[in-house]
Amino acid sequence: MKVSIIILTWNDLKVIGDCLQSIYAGTRTIDFEVIVSDNGSRDGTIEFIKQNFPQVRLLENGRNLRFAKGNNVGIQVSTGDYILILNPDTIIHDGALDTLVAYADTHPEAGAFGCQVQNADGSYQESARPLYTIRSEWCTALGTGRLGRISKWLEPGSYVGWKGQTERNVGWLSGCFILFRGPLLKKLGGFDEQFFYYYEDTDLCRRVWQDGYPILFTPRCSITHLGGQSTKNRLTPASLALDSYITFYRYFYKYYGAVGARRARQTVLASLALRRMLYGFKMMFGATDAAKKQQELRRTMFDWNRRLDPVKLVEKGEEPGLAAQPADRVLER
Repeated sequence: MKVSIIILTWNDLKVIGDCLQSIYAGTRTIDFEVIVSDNGSRDGTIEFIKQNFPQVRLLENGRNLRFAKGNNVGIQVSTGDYILILNPDTIIHDGALDTLVAYADTHPEAGAFGCQVQNADGSYQESARPLYTIRSEWCTALGTGRLGRISKWLEPGSYVGWKGQTERNVGWLSGCFILFRGPLLKKLGGFDEQFFYYYEDTDLCRRVWQDGYPILFTPRCSITHLGGQSTKNRLTPASLALDSYITFYRYFYKYYGAVGARRARQTVLASLALRRMLYGFKMMFGATDAAKKQQELRRTMFDWNRRLDPVKLVEKGEEPGLAAQPADRVLER
C-alpha cells in the first residue's frame, strides 16, 4: 500500500462526503486506503459512510478521544508507505495526492510534506510556519509583524512575506493535511496525546526534525480547507481558548522546561493586555455585540492566565476556575 489516508471525524456529516468524494475522484496513479477514525459521531456520519463509501475502513471509537488519540487509532492500523493526516473539512484537488507522493519519492531525505492550502474562496491559507520559540512568542505578543522582513529575529511565528509560492523547508505544517513517511511516523509513536486539540501538529513536526528529517513544502499541488468546521461549530469560544492555552503551556514545558513555561505565560499576559487596550480604544468609537463578546473573552482569559501557575497546570493539572465554566470542557482530554 502506497498511502494510508487517516481522517478523524466527529459529527462531520456536512463535510465528510465531499472530502471522500474528492479523494476517490482525484487520486489515480497510487494505491491507497482510507481509514476513518470516528470519535462517537451522533449526526449520521457513521451511517452515511457505510452506505455511500463502503470501501472506507471505519473505526468506531464510540466516544470523543480528541484529535491526537483519535488519529493515533488510525495510524496504528495503517499499512501505507506514507500516511496522510487529513481533516474531514478538506477537498483534495484533482491529482494533488498523486503529485505530492511523486514529489516525496524524489526527496528521500525528508520525513514529512505539505502543499498549498486554500480557503473556500481560493485565497491562501497559512499552513506552514517556523517552530515556536519564546522569542517568536514575544514577537507575536508585541505585534512585530512586517518587521520580520528585516530580520528573522523579529518573525512573529510565521514566514513574513511568504505565501506558499515557493518550495522550502518549514518548521511545521497544519494538521489539516500532512503527509508523513509511514515507518517514521510509527517510530515516533504518532501524535503526543497530551496535546488533545492544539500544538499536536507542531509537536509532531518538531519530533520529525529532531529525528534528523527536514519537512518540505511544495506549491506544485493544492487542497481546499474550509477551516475550523471540525471544532468551531461544536465548542464554545471559551472552551477553545482554554484548550489552546493548556496545550500551549504543555508544549513549552515539554521543550523548555518549567522556566520556559513561565516565560511563555509572560508572553500570553503581554499579548492579552495589549490587545485589550487596543480593542478597548477602538470600542470607544462604537462596538458590535460580537466585538463586546470578544473583549469579554479577552478579559476572562487574561484573568485566568494571571492566576495560573503553568508548571502546576502541566505537572498536576491544577488550573484556576472560571465564574462560568464552559459545559463542553467535560470532554476527555
